[in-house]
Amino acid sequence: MLSFQELSVQFNAYFDTAHFPASPETLYEPGEYFLKIGGKRIRPVMCLLGNELFSEIHPDAFQVARAIELFHNFTLVHDDMMDEAQLRRGMPTVHTKYDANTALLVGDVMLIRAYEFLQTIQPSYLPKILKIFNKTAREVCEGQQLDMDYAKMSEVTMEQYIFMITLKTSVLLAATLEVGAIIGGASENNCHHLYEFGKKIGIAFQIQDDYLDAYGNAADFGKEVGGDIKQNKKTFLLLHAMSVATAAQRKALDELLNDNAANKVEKVLEIFNACGVAEWAENLKAKYMEEAFEHLESIAVVSSRKQPLIDLANYLMNRNK
Repeated sequence: MLSFQELSVQFNAYFDTAHFPASPETLYEPGEYFLKIGGKRIRPVMCLLGNELFSEIHPDAFQVARAIELFHNFTLVHDDMMDEAQLRRGMPTVHTKYDANTALLVGDVMLIRAYEFLQTIQPSYLPKILKIFNKTAREVCEGQQLDMDYAKMSEVTMEQYIFMITLKTSVLLAATLEVGAIIGGASENNCHHLYEFGKKIGIAFQIQDDYLDAYGNAADFGKEVGGDIKQNKKTFLLLHAMSVATAAQRKALDELLNDNAANKVEKVLEIFNACGVAEWAENLKAKYMEEAFEHLESIAVVSSRKQPLIDLANYLMNRNK
């Protein structure tokens, strides 16, 4: 059994090659630039872990993992445009370094390349994997739209937010594990529990991401801290603060959300701290982690094969970037 770190080394060696033709350079060079920024590449390695949980890793798992990483980067390029983000992983975003039209096409061509790599895997499980990939891609787009919609709404419930996060973030983590498991020959029941494990981990991952956006270190986090606050994004932290704030705190929050003052982030964080948001987020994250591990426990393989997934989950929940 290989650890997440060992599989990361293998995948990075496999992935860190040219993914596009040389011409037109004005399209493909920006694409290569963005892919070479790197990142944790959690999702493709989760695909390999899903395969490894049930059998030796098949070469097709690397092809599917590459498609997943290209799809994920497609979403990041477009997300950066919608968020008007200047940095991604500490480097200029594509639309900042080049221009918005180029970034739009770069994202599009990454998605197309993802499908081209999927087409190379064995026909025996291609239809099933393609169905999961398509469903997940659609759900991610739905989640992104809901995220933008919620930014314009004055009231969003925690249930609505969790539904949005499940689509925007969790389903991709869950699907990467499931498609890997399919390549590994897993049963439908095992695939179900692995998918649910990934989904719960995905929600906990987003709680940690929301926390880092507010409280992280910009140098570690790789992008501007407080970006969600500046954009009035409904996050786990903001929704909880709104639900427990005093009348005076809620009034101040509402005023801050309708303001672009230079000290907006600082003032919102003061209210978050007064509402005990950080501790609450840690407890909620622990709840979803516990539910995730219950699903992992239900998977019918020897316990030792599950250790790399346990280690990965713990790493994701304790990361600082």
